[in-house]
Amino acid sequence: MNTSDIKQLYIYNTWANERIFEVVSQLTSEQYVQDLKSSHRGIHGTLVHIIGAQKIWLSRWLGNPDKTLIKADTISSLAELKTIWEEVNEATMKFLDTLSDEKLQETLAVQTITSGAFVNTYQEMLTHLVNHSSYHRGQIITMLRQLGVKPVSTDMIVFYREKK
Repeated sequence: MNTSDIKQLYIYNTWANERIFEVVSQLTSEQYVQDLKSSHRGIHGTLVHIIGAQKIWLSRWLGNPDKTLIKADTISSLAELKTIWEEVNEATMKFLDTLSDEKLQETLAVQTITSGAFVNTYQEMLTHLVNHSSYHRGQIITMLRQLGVKPVSTDMIVFYREKK
């Protein structure tokens, strides 16, 4: 895997998050915050978790590790969360522009918030974040179905097909 591959994954991740924000923006406020008994309660909590994780990982990669996750109860609206995500995503894409293929193989020691200390390559961490986001977007799609809302597809193959 090289920097071009990583950037492509993050272009996909951006595309998929934008699709989720688009469909979620059609929900009522009640649906958006409803506790659907998922790992982060509902759609709002899960979206906050996705964006918060990206913010935390980016801070680590930039050498200024943030010690706190964004909390769902501190974000008042989908619009506020989308603004945070746009800022984090823009900074992430700028960070990716600084990477070299060699840097992807370098390691970084990370002190997580809950699980201890780990050492991984940048490639492993960068691919993990996209996978993590995909996993939780899948949960959001399930919650949309529970609410009777037609979800969007965030499958990577759909992304590739739309690019052509």
